[in-house]
Amino acid sequence: MEDEGRRASIEIVEKDVIIVGSGIAGVYTALEIPGDKSIGIITKETLDISNSVLAQGGIAVSLDEQNDSPQLHFKDTLFAGAGLCNDDSVWVLVEEAADNIKKLCSLGVNFDKSGQQLSLTREGAHSVNRIIHSGDTTGKEVCDKLIEEARKRSNISIFERHFAVDLVVRNGECKGVIVYDEIAEKMKFFSAGHTVIATGGFGQIYSHTTNPEVATGDGIGMCLRVGAEAMDMEFVQFHPTVLYHPKDKSFLISEAVRGEGAMLRNAGGERFMQKYHQLGELAPRDVVSRAIFQEMSLSGSKNVFLDITFKEREYLESRFPNIFKTCMDYGIDISRDYIPVAPAEHYCMGGIRTDVDGQTNIAGLYACGEVACTGIHGANRLASNSLLEGLVFGRKIAAKISEGVNTSIQEEEEVQMEFSLNTQNDKVLKAMKEEIQHTMTKYVGIIRNERGLEAAKNTINGIYTRYSDLTGFSLVKLEVANMLTVANLVIEAALERKESRGAHFRSDFDRTDDLNWKRNIVRVLPDKSIFEL
Repeated sequence: MEDEGRRASIEIVEKDVIIVGSGIAGVYTALEIPGDKSIGIITKETLDISNSVLAQGGIAVSLDEQNDSPQLHFKDTLFAGAGLCNDDSVWVLVEEAADNIKKLCSLGVNFDKSGQQLSLTREGAHSVNRIIHSGDTTGKEVCDKLIEEARKRSNISIFERHFAVDLVVRNGECKGVIVYDEIAEKMKFFSAGHTVIATGGFGQIYSHTTNPEVATGDGIGMCLRVGAEAMDMEFVQFHPTVLYHPKDKSFLISEAVRGEGAMLRNAGGERFMQKYHQLGELAPRDVVSRAIFQEMSLSGSKNVFLDITFKEREYLESRFPNIFKTCMDYGIDISRDYIPVAPAEHYCMGGIRTDVDGQTNIAGLYACGEVACTGIHGANRLASNSLLEGLVFGRKIAAKISEGVNTSIQEEEEVQMEFSLNTQNDKVLKAMKEEIQHTMTKYVGIIRNERGLEAAKNTINGIYTRYSDLTGFSLVKLEVANMLTVANLVIEAALERKESRGAHFRSDFDRTDDLNWKRNIVRVLPDKSIFEL
């Protein structure tokens, strides 16, 4: 099929519900949908590759009735969100948290316990201990149990190595998704009355990120091409403490380490966070990241250090087994040595705009998890609210779908699509990927200004021009299209917001301006044709 142009009928796979993405948001949504509906879960790679699997810290939930409450969790979320959270969405998140955690426990998820009670720890900007966890591999533990349960369900089919290409929208309604089956090397049309996008974030538009290689913004790209709206795209969270080692600059050192008392030290070995915020190491992530960036700039160093050497070795091995082992593999004994860390892109607050039920502005199309923007996180996500969001709003979407009638289309005629697989340009396209990453890291990172944002815009536009001259279809080309879409949205929104708020900091507008900017920025794709395959 290499380089062979063709107009061919493609296989139709009919389901009641199609879910694109196999992290916590996608799989939990599938499990919450009634068993009389046929469900297809499509995943770009294999089930073990997602942001959810990599999540270390835990899940925020108010379980301590004496010291905590949903109201306090609500207050902390709004504080971190810097004035842009949607109150209704946050109330849903905090009030429905406990019920969803009970469901995880009933599915066999093994959270750490103190006696008969779930263990609670604290992370940045939380006023009390409310983070439940499973060692330092919470995401993997939850994903493993959810996937195990999904495999038991006769109404759920899982399609690995299936790359979602584009959504199909007819008369304003989403009817399913065109997918490239990488194993069979052919296109398929997954027809469904309900399509849920749960593809995660877009960290790969940056050079340094905790996200896996699959996180190229595919869900946002697909949705924007059919007229969906994106919101809060300027707010990109950089995790303050990512391992900085010659062999690894993407391994996350969980915020839970700071929750257990770890101290940040600069190149001179001095603690510095007290200079920047009264909460010190447990300040909101945007504050800590900028503080580290400032200390690195002052000393000319490429990293700072995280110090938890005051804890016993046995405790650290038990509490943070994955972090302990990974650091030891790189010759760092965290019970004796400081951990070299630096900020890296971690999470996007913005995404496909949805209502409190996860519905987009297109009938039959839903979004859930990091790819969605319900307004929960505002300008800066509160630690450990991300996995919780996937659970709570996955259930909300499932409830909405269960209310509706089966509307999956029954296609009598052939569905045809013209395409040619052409991987000859992939080397050029991979170079474009790196150029996008370098540009976004240099100009659209932790600290921004108009000059840099305009330079980024011009570079991305130049890549657009070269991209549009390339013919044929390849998976790398599709990823570049999606990365260009997302990069453009982030830059445009960052240029428009002439203030500093949460994770968006502009050195030329370094104050928060509630009078003019206490509002969300919503954008659509202005020119869909530029991304045609």
